[in-house]
Amino acid sequence: MKKRKIEKIKISPMPKTWILDLDGTLVVHDGPYILGRDEFLPGAREFLESIPRRDMIIFLTARSDYEKPHTIRFLKENNIRYDHIIFNAGEGERIMINDMKPDGLVTAYAVNTKRDRFCRTEFVVDDSMGTIYD
Repeated sequence: MKKRKIEKIKISPMPKTWILDLDGTLVVHDGPYILGRDEFLPGAREFLESIPRRDMIIFLTARSDYEKPHTIRFLKENNIRYDHIIFNAGEGERIMINDMKPDGLVTAYAVNTKRDRFCRTEFVVDDSMGTIYD
């Protein structure tokens, strides 16, 4: 079996907004229908717990309003912190557009993973990046 390479992305120490898909990214895709419940992908829960409290977490999902109660219950039962959750998102591409800081600090990243494999990207804080902005 080929070992997957870990990509490293340098990020600033500034507060961040994490926009994360649920199905196939953090939890097993269609878990409630296949397994009868939601289940975290290996490493996903630990990743969520590692996000600093000052950062904002937004979950984005194509799940319908019908799936909303059990999704929120699953997150609550597992003590998963988040600030917002958006249901009924389109099933196609998710497109993020943001401006760079005046010194060139990149302020948007996209990481695509294979379905049902938690990302192997390591986000490394670089204290020399993006510390003075108005």
